[in-house]
Amino acid sequence: MGRPARSRSPAAAPPPAATELRSTKISFRSRKIVKTPPSKPLSLSTTTVPPPGPLSPVLPALSSPGEIAAALRHLQAADPLLSAVIASTEAPAFAASPSLPAFHSLARSILYQQLATSAADAIYARFLALLPSAFSAAVTPAAVLALAAADLRTIGVSGRKASYLHDLATRFAAGELSDSAVATMDESALLAELTKVKGVGEWTVHMFMIFSLHRPDVLPCGDLGVRKGVQELYKLKALPKPEEMAALCERWRPYRSVGAWYMWRLMESKGAASKKKKGNASS
Repeated sequence: MGRPARSRSPAAAPPPAATELRSTKISFRSRKIVKTPPSKPLSLSTTTVPPPGPLSPVLPALSSPGEIAAALRHLQAADPLLSAVIASTEAPAFAASPSLPAFHSLARSILYQQLATSAADAIYARFLALLPSAFSAAVTPAAVLALAAADLRTIGVSGRKASYLHDLATRFAAGELSDSAVATMDESALLAELTKVKGVGEWTVHMFMIFSLHRPDVLPCGDLGVRKGVQELYKLKALPKPEEMAALCERWRPYRSVGAWYMWRLMESKGAASKKKKGNASS
């Protein structure tokens, strides 16, 4: 078999015809360039700085004239279930003014922590008697700082509570806290500042705000008695968590302190009724 025939190259194609180039004249019209003046830098003096937002107002104390009556009217209108408790319970009463200065009241709260009332009363009486005579039995930061931890232990105050008292006194003496500042702080600021003190937690601050400062809108979500009262009032299957408490008691604003007070009374009345029932059954 012979070799395949060698293919011949195709004839070269003729070159394309040269394209005629036409010169195109583009005319430019001169334009007048207008120079704009440079922008002036923004002057800080001409800027408007919005004023800071208003502070949360401190509501009138429950000891102020007419506040308890206003609280009861609001709560009865806002919550029919609570209204029934109010109707069957004596109204709360608060002293015309806080009975103790803020520092004294907080020191007393620390002494009473986790103690039966009778034991706490005895220790508190010994504490007042222990104060140096130079301070005229006044519970002041200087008077507390003058007491050594060993002195406090002799009257039944634990070493830990002694450190709490000294930390509270140190903060007041340094000006971090004062009776006047405490009186004007709103609830959020008070909680933030007072819980910086050793041994002072949310529950202690809530009790201080209700019973010493007579603040009207404090909901002690961590108090077992109030939680049980809310559970009983709304017939809940389980103790409400703090977020549930806040949602359920939102209708009580701005008198949640009074609502909480009625929860304590509700549980007291339930306990008394239970004891009476047991007594009748045993007789």
